[in-house]
Amino acid sequence: MTPYSDSRVPIIDLSLFECGDPWRGHVAAQIDWAASEFGFFYIIGHGIESAQADTLLESSRRFFAQDEKTKRRVEMSLGGRAWRGYFPVEAELTSGTPDLKEGIYFGAELAPNDPRVVSGTPLHGKNLFPEIPGMRDAVLEYMTALTGLGHSLMAMVARGLRLEDSYFVDRYTGDPTTLFRIFNYPRLAGARQEPKRWGVGAHTDYGLLTILRQDEIGGLEIKHRDRWVVVPYVPDSFVCNIGDMLERLTNGRYISALHRVRNNFETARLSMAFFFDPNFDAVLEPISGICPVIRRPELIDRWDGIDLRNLHGTYGDYLLDKVSKVFPELGRHNLA
Repeated sequence: MTPYSDSRVPIIDLSLFECGDPWRGHVAAQIDWAASEFGFFYIIGHGIESAQADTLLESSRRFFAQDEKTKRRVEMSLGGRAWRGYFPVEAELTSGTPDLKEGIYFGAELAPNDPRVVSGTPLHGKNLFPEIPGMRDAVLEYMTALTGLGHSLMAMVARGLRLEDSYFVDRYTGDPTTLFRIFNYPRLAGARQEPKRWGVGAHTDYGLLTILRQDEIGGLEIKHRDRWVVVPYVPDSFVCNIGDMLERLTNGRYISALHRVRNNFETARLSMAFFFDPNFDAVLEPISGICPVIRRPELIDRWDGIDLRNLHGTYGDYLLDKVSKVFPELGRHNLA
């Protein structure tokens, strides 16, 4: 299916929220509509300096430009249960087929005596930082900034749902699960340019909210109703999308939308995805007072066969099940 090239994904200016009422209600209503109609929206006026993201993008380019042996000094197999580090092209199976991308995983930096590290809680621990000057500090500063942005966005989401601004932080994100991925979609020539292969196949995200910084190359596409829509680069913006847990919490009012990445095989592409998710031990049930939404026919059948209405257990349970399928060999070894 040829993607629709005229993107209509809304662009929301968060700076208006700082103007007080009635602008706060206006911004919250925009997010509410975008999350319900698309499951995706751009944000500008977010308060994150462009230089901060640009510095990290440059460090990332330096890392991915290294030879494979050097990059593997921080490979994921060395990260153990913390699930951090580098993976090569085709090592990740996002939707059951090897992705044409490589990447490096980070998370909240925890000390060895942190109770979650001591108890061996999966996906918690120390990061594996490349030996690129300044990259460690750039990653941690960026994650701190986007954690703050995630809290602000969830307060706006709460207001759009006619809840208290503190609704999510009081129940789910007081100690959020924050994961950060930097992906490189390398230039792949010749036989690798297979028409049915994707940088990332069609999938949804798992948690509450993803905050994505993409470079000028583009390639992101989202499923809107019965067509694929291109989500091009917009300067100084982040692309935000709803995850499975926020669709579940809102009884289907918000859409955890399918999305994929089409490689531009002539030019490498970088993207940085920050996942602002519930506490690992949080149990998520639909919010009282939000009526269940009967989805449009094309959205009823999920890509993975899961019915979000029938989930049980913690967010950590759901997340571990997902990531063990994305990296099946590594998952069996490190997360058992």
